[in-house]
Amino acid sequence: MSLPFGLLAFVFFFGACIGSYLNVLILRLPEKRSTTIERSHCPHCKKLIYWYENIPLVSFLFLRGKCSGCETKISFMYPLVELICGVVAVVLLPNALNLNSMSEYLFHFSIFSVFLVIIAIDFKHYIIPNSLNLYLALVFLVHSVFYRPWTHWLMGGLVGSLFPLSVTYGFYLLRGKVGLGGGDIKLYGALGIFLGIQGVFLNLFLSCFLGALFTLFMMSLGKMDRNTPLAFGPYIVVVAFFQIFLPDQFNMVSRFIFPM
Repeated sequence: MSLPFGLLAFVFFFGACIGSYLNVLILRLPEKRSTTIERSHCPHCKKLIYWYENIPLVSFLFLRGKCSGCETKISFMYPLVELICGVVAVVLLPNALNLNSMSEYLFHFSIFSVFLVIIAIDFKHYIIPNSLNLYLALVFLVHSVFYRPWTHWLMGGLVGSLFPLSVTYGFYLLRGKVGLGGGDIKLYGALGIFLGIQGVFLNLFLSCFLGALFTLFMMSLGKMDRNTPLAFGPYIVVVAFFQIFLPDQFNMVSRFIFPM
């Protein structure tokens, strides 16, 4: 399907603008600051950022990656998030047009956006804000009510919440340490609404597998040890991404790992 360049450019810019707001969430949610009222400013010199300094991607290039006030380098994360969101917005468009369903487009793009914020925040702060898990739970619930039987989303949400919680509690009783954080458990609960019981169990196994592989790799490089905290949310999200956005490929791999 060949789409007009003007449409693709508009959708890319739309995605980049969403990415600009995601940068605000990534910066402010861990600090429990307003993400709507407070104007953007340089975190170093507190200079207000004017509108022409806040155009996605363009302003970063125009400013040469530096604050116009104190010339402190701007984190490359900002244009990277904007670029990723712009590209994903374009990639999701053809399928939405084929299905003639903008609701599905907005559903998938919003889920991807929240996943991106979770990865960025958890890697840096080792937390997943409740507002992000609540948003996922509500969006998954609304979607599942229309497209899935009630037993799927109800049991999936319950198992997704209670099973990781019970495992974490048992690990705490045995080892005196907390295994999964509260944010991870709530994330599993939110995902369970959409993925169902089997899907959330697959995610639990594969995310633990990915986390273990990464930990072993970093330990072999001397970058981590057994006492180094691990941000587990990104691994949950990576597996969930394939389950939601590439279900056919994920099912093929899962059948290979778990032959029936």
